[in-house]
Formats: sequence, C-alpha cells, structure tokens
Amino acid sequence: MSGGGRHRRRLRIGLPVAAAGVAAAVAGALLTSSAGAASAQPNPPAVPSTGSASPAELEQRVLGAAAHEDTAGVSSPKSSYSSSPTVDAKIIGGTTTTITSAPWMAQLWYQDEANGVYFFCGGTVVSPTKILTAAHCVQGYNWKAYGAVVTGATQLPDADLNGGTATAVHRQWNHPSYSSRTIDNDIAVLTLAQPVKATPIRMATSTETAAYTAGTTAKVYGWGRTSSTDQNISQTLKTASLPIQSDATCGAYYGADFVKGHMVCAGKPASGSDSGTTTACNGDSGGPLIVNNRIVGVVSWGVQDCVAKGAYSVFAKVRTYVGATYPRVDDTNLSGDHRADLWVRNASTKTSYEKDSLGTSFGGRESWGNWGAYNVVLQNDLNRDGYQDLLVRRSSDGDVFWKHWVPVSGSWATTKVADNWKTRTRIVIPGDVTGDYLPDMLSVDSAGKLWLYPGKGNGTFASRVQVGSGTGWSQYDVLVGHGDFSGDGRADLIVRTRSNGAVYVYKGTGSASAPFSSRVKVRTWSTSTYNKVATVGDVTGDGRADLLARTPGGTLYLYKGTGKATSEIFATRISVGTDFKQYDIFA
Repeated sequence: MSGGGRHRRRLRIGLPVAAAGVAAAVAGALLTSSAGAASAQPNPPAVPSTGSASPAELEQRVLGAAAHEDTAGVSSPKSSYSSSPTVDAKIIGGTTTTITSAPWMAQLWYQDEANGVYFFCGGTVVSPTKILTAAHCVQGYNWKAYGAVVTGATQLPDADLNGGTATAVHRQWNHPSYSSRTIDNDIAVLTLAQPVKATPIRMATSTETAAYTAGTTAKVYGWGRTSSTDQNISQTLKTASLPIQSDATCGAYYGADFVKGHMVCAGKPASGSDSGTTTACNGDSGGPLIVNNRIVGVVSWGVQDCVAKGAYSVFAKVRTYVGATYPRVDDTNLSGDHRADLWVRNASTKTSYEKDSLGTSFGGRESWGNWGAYNVVLQNDLNRDGYQDLLVRRSSDGDVFWKHWVPVSGSWATTKVADNWKTRTRIVIPGDVTGDYLPDMLSVDSAGKLWLYPGKGNGTFASRVQVGSGTGWSQYDVLVGHGDFSGDGRADLIVRTRSNGAVYVYKGTGSASAPFSSRVKVRTWSTSTYNKVATVGDVTGDGRADLLARTPGGTLYLYKGTGKATSEIFATRISVGTDFKQYDIFA
C-alpha cells in the first residue's frame, strides 16, 4: 500500500513467482475451583519440552531475516501462460493503521543462514497458538528450526522488535494438495510453541456465501511493498479496502490460472501504475482479507509488481478450505504432532496407556499407571494453549476435573469443573459448537436432556443452555464427538440409537442457540457389531475427524472421515489391532 509509513529495507517477500499466478456456572452442578483433595489424583506423564529457541535466538532470527532479502515459495513460470503478464504473489494504496485495530496480525520471519534463505510473510492469529497463512510461505521450509512469529507490533522490527513479541513455531501444516506451480490450495497453519496474547479472529465458515458476493467491501492488511517501482516495504502496518470481484471477472483476466472455488480476487482493476491502483503486493503474502470481522481470504498471488493494467489481487478462498484448516486449529494431541492419539484403560488392572497414532495404525502402548478412580476420561484443549488436556469424572462422587499442563511450573494442575455428575449419562467435548473457536462441553442428564456449556477458553464455562426442548437424548447408547465430520469447519456429534443401532450425524451449526441441525442417518451398527465407539479427532492427519469402533471380540477398526455428512461419511474400515477387548475406556 502506498503512502503512510516510511519506506525501508528491500525485502522481497511472501509471494511466489509463477507465470499463472502470483503466486459459567450452574449452581450445584458446574463450578471451577482449585483441586483441593484432587491433588492426590494420578496425572499424565510430564510433557516433553518443545525444544523451542530462546527469546534471544528468536529475536536474532527476526532481525537477521529483516536485514536480508529473498522470496518465499519461488516456482518456475508455466509455459502455458507465456502470452500473459508475469505474475508474482504480492498493499499499494490504502492507509496506515495500528495493531490495536488489527490485533490478530502477525509477522512471519524466516532465517536459514546455512542455506542463505531469508524472507517475510504475513499471517493471522486464529487461536492462541495458531497462525493462518499461505502454503507458499510454509511448504519446503523448516519453521521450527529457522522461523519466528512476531505479534503485538504495529511496526516492523528495526534495532529491536518495536514492542512485539517473538514466539517459536512448534509444528507446521500446509494443504496437502498445494501446488507451487499453480499456487492452488495456497493455505497453511503454523502451530506456536506457546500461546500469544493477541486477540484471534475467526475464519469464514463453509456456508458463508454473502461475504463473497461481488461488490462486497473487504479489507486487506499487511506490511508489503508500497510501490511498483521499488522493493521497499512499509515499516508500518497498512490496510486497504478492496471490492470483491466475481469469479467470472477474475477468470476473464487470469484465465485457467484462476481456479474457481479455490480462489477469490478483489480490488478495482489496476491502472497500470501506482496512481489509481489499490492492491496487495509483495510482503503482504499470507495476510488476511477481512469481511465482517471474518477472514475470507489469504493473500496468495497477483501480477508482478502488482499494478499491471486490469489486474486484481488473488486470495485463497477460506470458505473452501475451512474444513481442512479447522482441524489444524483443534489438533492438540498426546504426542504433539498433527495426528490424534488414543488413550485406553485396562478393565481388570485399571492401568491406562497412551497409544500414539502412526496414521492408519497405533504405536506401542506407554503406561500411565493406575487410573481406576475414573469412569470418564476425555482428551481436549480447553485453554487453547497447544497442550493436550484431560477431562475426567471421579467414580466415587461424580465430580469432574480438568487436568492441564502448566509449562511454567513443568507440572500438571487439576481443577474441579463440575460437582456430582454421577447421573450424567454422557459427557462430550466435541470442540467449538458455538462458533467462537473456543472448546465447549456437552452433557446428557438423567432425564435425557442435552446441555451445552459454552467454553471460555480458560477451562471454565458459561451458564448452561439446553439444546432443543426435548428429553430424547437418552435414546442413544452412543453419543460421541471430537472434531468436524462433515467438512464444514464445525464440530459435529455421532450418535447411535439404542433400539435399532441406527447411526446418525448431528452437524454443527456454529450457533449457541441451535448448535446442531437435524440428524442424518449414516450407518446401522448394532451392539453385536460394535460395543465401543470412540472419537479422538483426526487420527490420520488428513484434516478430517475419524472414528474408532471395537467389535465384541476385541478388533478395533479405524473409520477414516471423508468430510461428507451422508452414508459416505466414512471410508472403508481399517483394522488397527485385535487385542482391544481388554480395555474399558477409550478416550
């Protein structure tokens, strides 16, 4: 964006070069208190260190990257586009703004001195440990070893971080179908080693169509180039308003390189020069396009030098990718990778075990000792700190406790969150069902009523709300959920009718007042088919929630999720072991 902040360092960043595209509480029932007597409860093993770089090293990475120039996601031109302008993934025009107005903005700095790679991209905080950005800023790079993410700063670093905080990256994910040649499926998520204080912003949901209507005003944010005639980027955060364009308009200019459904373009046609042009440019790559306080796009590509006559800025269409991206926002697991793990307890010895996912199987079990005091154990991340938590119910009195890792003390903390839930027939933590990106809790009482407890993101809950007005939830002998089964970026429930074994999915709506839509039948499984069903999240790591089901004989099957809320909701089952009859709890 031109104007505003002073120009500085020549840092060519963030957009790929490609010929096609530049590329609370219910009295007597729910409460939060210190564990007290719960301190004698068993805890999980200590969580290994993430091996994060020190604050000094992170700052060095940032300042080192800022002193160099390079380009992220370089790819070769496509011969099929030789007759069109060279495109280069790249805000010219617009005005300066502050981090107070856009607290979710993040700076992504990368410095690999050994290989001489230095670059900068934009990003967006979508959860305390999650940064949404472009795949071309992530694929092929080792962000844990060489990267750092700066939040809380209006200015880019100079002699220091200008009030920002540098945080290490713990792991990275980019869309598995990202193409560096076509800059298609250009979306990624970085998981930070610790939560940041920046206020997150939500992604567009799969059903949000109005935000993409041609003429809708969107805002793009970044520190990118401010002129087409030099490589200087803005020292100060900038923003610009861009009208959304129709797919037909974008396709008419870019041809087949604009992939309808995967991409969205915005802005008025560029004038051919800085004058009269407002557009994203180099250095804005990976940053957000915002409509009504939702991210609808991620800066992906555009024409080289940003202002070629008639050109538009192109963004990854978040609505399309939220089904794959949301599981990465809610992918905390026992082993710390992108795959959900299994927790089991031996019925006779009460010894519990962790079994880490290997994708389509589980590794050897790791003993956690005796957990005989509980009859419910659920994996979750109630405080969104990137560490796997557990919610447990004590058999003796029905009290429910939240166990969470405290990195500062290097120990587990136990907090009571519910009192005397002996008669609750089901307790589920499916993820975010209210649409605020914070994990929620559900429970079924003895009368068959389903209650929603909206999470506050800190292990506490707001006052409960009944889901619907009926009492029919006792008809189900299975009621589980952990993640998104329908591929729309919302948490769902899987249930089985006790009388006839009919299996249904209740799709999440993202609304606290009516969190689930009408059920859809997807299977028929009697108790003689499966006597235990568990959902722990995305076991395979493909971005879809999966399901585990055990036969009475002890064979455990993995049903990979397909993202379809139909009879095709699961792929063909895969056996992951035949010795699971010994376990009474699967979490």
